[in-house]
Amino acid sequence: MGDPAGIGMELTARLLDDPAIANAARLIVIGDRRMLAHGARHADLSPAVPGWGVHEALPAKGHVLLDLHHGDPADFPIGLASLAGGRFALRNFVTALAMARDGQADAVVFTPFNKQAMRMARADYDDEIALVTETLGATRDGREFNILQGLWNARVTSHIALKDVAARLSIDAVAEAGLLAQRSLREAGLDRPRLAVAALNPHAGDGGNFGREEIEVIEPAVRRLRADGVDAKGPIPADTVFVRAHKGEFDMVLTMYHDQGQIAMKLLGFERGVTLLGGYAVPICTPAHGTAYDIAGKGLAHPGAARNAVLLAASMASRRGAGG
Repeated sequence: MGDPAGIGMELTARLLDDPAIANAARLIVIGDRRMLAHGARHADLSPAVPGWGVHEALPAKGHVLLDLHHGDPADFPIGLASLAGGRFALRNFVTALAMARDGQADAVVFTPFNKQAMRMARADYDDEIALVTETLGATRDGREFNILQGLWNARVTSHIALKDVAARLSIDAVAEAGLLAQRSLREAGLDRPRLAVAALNPHAGDGGNFGREEIEVIEPAVRRLRADGVDAKGPIPADTVFVRAHKGEFDMVLTMYHDQGQIAMKLLGFERGVTLLGGYAVPICTPAHGTAYDIAGKGLAHPGAARNAVLLAASMASRRGAGG
């Protein structure tokens, strides 16, 4: 369970009631039974989920609830970011990651967080990646991928100021992002993924007139990727690359900064997109949308993106378990 003041509790109840989810995965819901009941009322559902403890054997079938007894709906006013809400979501997430680290879960999915609340609970919180790396004991940070109906988006830089992007780009950074993108796509079942690498500057720099990052950084990185066996093309002007990808020419667009790809992906399908934290020992997925405070508590939460997040995580975990 993610932020308790948004639509996450309702989404959790809807996932538990979804037959396609039950066929694909067994959910260990981490949070509080009172909050699950709270979300279920908003969804007009009443999922029956037995309690479970981490030292107990899992039942033969069906979803279970790990009740941490730390969330009373009265403590989390709907639509309001709070310290208490951040602590609730943070404890759930760390618990889930620890279970994955210790082999008790094959994948992690979380309903949306509110970054303001998370920062109230943990002052150094910038995004999920640093926390995941720390909790899993990973040797390097992962990266975010956004996925919508078979089209993926990765980025070289993420949650930094736009003015700092150019300085953070390097041949190594672009090439490493491309290699991880290929590996993640293959883990999701695409054996021969096609990667488009976006330019940074207008008109791909216009031969150096609008910047030299394409000439000095991105083109050499694409050559390196191709030498390493990646089917990569670029740099492609950012104002046309998603048009080509949407028409089926590419499976993945590697963008240079956060909004360069996020705007396009969310415009294509805000209620269906998934975010994957790739590069870790287990898949970690979440809906690409946020906490939707404006509709929280109204029974209007669309489960499409959350459903897709669970199905993608289950598929990737299954392939890893089978050696795929």
